[in-house]
Amino acid sequence: MRKLLAGLLVVLAAGAVAVLGYNYKASQGVDQATVEEAYLETQDQFVPIDGLEVRVRDEGPRDAPVLLMLHGFTFSLESFDALAERLSTDYRVIRYDLRGHGLTGPDPQKRYSPAQRAEHIGAVLDTLGIERATIIGNSLGGLASWRFAAENPSRVEALVLISPGAYPINGVSDEPAPVPPLVEAYLRTVPEAGLEASLSRIYADPSKITPERKAEIRAMMRREGNGEAFVDALKVFTLPDPEPMLARVEAPTLIIWGREDQVISPDDGSKMVAVMPRAELVLLEDIGHVAHEEDPERVAREIERFLSTTGLDG
Repeated sequence: MRKLLAGLLVVLAAGAVAVLGYNYKASQGVDQATVEEAYLETQDQFVPIDGLEVRVRDEGPRDAPVLLMLHGFTFSLESFDALAERLSTDYRVIRYDLRGHGLTGPDPQKRYSPAQRAEHIGAVLDTLGIERATIIGNSLGGLASWRFAAENPSRVEALVLISPGAYPINGVSDEPAPVPPLVEAYLRTVPEAGLEASLSRIYADPSKITPERKAEIRAMMRREGNGEAFVDALKVFTLPDPEPMLARVEAPTLIIWGREDQVISPDDGSKMVAVMPRAELVLLEDIGHVAHEEDPERVAREIERFLSTTGLDG
């Protein structure tokens, strides 16, 4: 069992408990048009990238330094709304829904492995005509971000990792773990009680999640095809020893971790900093797995401070 996958399964299992007694066979996903009508913004565009129509949101001055943001598992680009609002005055902020997430939806080729998600970052940058960027990733998006940085040092100005995936546990790391049936049922149906239980472990203070945000997360998860894509992604999810690759990350790196993270232990941040050549760690009190949502003001200040030290301030 891997630490990240174990943590994800704990969170998902919390939601899966609510599936007991829930008629998930009768639950249908939400069709794409309905979700788009509710949540597609005027600044969004669907960009053909590697055979998939990827939802991209591009904000801020076109001549400013580029910040590319990658969200976590089961989330969508809306996860960065508050952070992007604070940074898009001085930076060009680009976000996209990962394959199998949000309005991008499932990938017919099922390219969901960590390595394939990292490769996809390069395809996104190529399609948008961007040679170099600062990459900001949370959780699964953080895992893809540092892997891309290790393999493509010339394309990464700087790296910001928010509770990123990295380390395995107990030496079992290069084979996918079985996905429990109740977790599969939860991911395919997302009953409201199950989502409440899962979010209570993702956020240190669940009271910070507005009803609108909960509805948005649930709608994006239930967009037709996404539930199956989540399950397919877990079935190919592996985390080999990260240190050889982490040691190759040349970009200056800021790692931000909430001390109350119940998905991935903050101790992993210290281990990453010890291996990465140019990394620093910031621990935030009373914050969980999505620091950029729980305290976007503090996270924005830390990013601006960090980028100013690298000469990339907007």
